[in-house]
Amino acid sequence: MRGSQRPGSRPRASLDSSRPARGVQRTAVRQTHHRKHEPNFHDKYGNLVLIGGAAVFATVWGYVFTKSGMEWGLSPVGRVTPKEWRE
Repeated sequence: MRGSQRPGSRPRASLDSSRPARGVQRTAVRQTHHRKHEPNFHDKYGNLVLIGGAAVFATVWGYVFTKSGMEWGLSPVGRVTPKEWRE
């Protein structure tokens, strides 16, 4: 079969020597993707912190709006009487 090789092509033995290294690298990459990771702070408490922040936000702004003396229904329709037209 050696006589049937194309000019400039590498012998089969040199191709086989590079395969195990590539296989080891692929195996290492595959193992890192399938390894179970330990939960970090965001995995453990992320949703709890988000819900807590939303509750504090709503509470503070609810207090500000109710205690500031702000009046709702700021439209003057029905409360303002027009003045007489001056010529």
